[in-house]
Amino acid sequence: MAYVNVPNDLSKIKTKLAFKLTKRQLICFGIAAVIGIPTYLFTRSVIGNTGAMFLMIALMLPCFMLAMYERDGLPCEKVMRNVIRSKFLWSTVRPYKTENLYKQLMNKEATQLANKKTSNVKAKQK
Repeated sequence: MAYVNVPNDLSKIKTKLAFKLTKRQLICFGIAAVIGIPTYLFTRSVIGNTGAMFLMIALMLPCFMLAMYERDGLPCEKVMRNVIRSKFLWSTVRPYKTENLYKQLMNKEATQLANKKTSNVKAKQK
């Protein structure tokens, strides 16, 4: 009997378009090819094959990173945005502050009792 493994969470499955790549990956790889191949072809006569190859790799690497890197279901740019926010834009020390409603209630009751006592004392004095 044939057995097919079905994942529990079907929302994690992404539709594949061509060559078992998603639409996002195809677009990023296309952009990388448009950037990298002409760079290699135009610079290999000036800086040599090895230098042109390393330049092409350096220019194509961010596109590959955007296409392939994913953490906790978030794409690369969202992960980088979260890291930049948490490390540089927001304060590093975020104290946990709560509003103690019981303390506010006790203070309110204490002031009411104090007011009653003072009103009772004033009434007795008259």
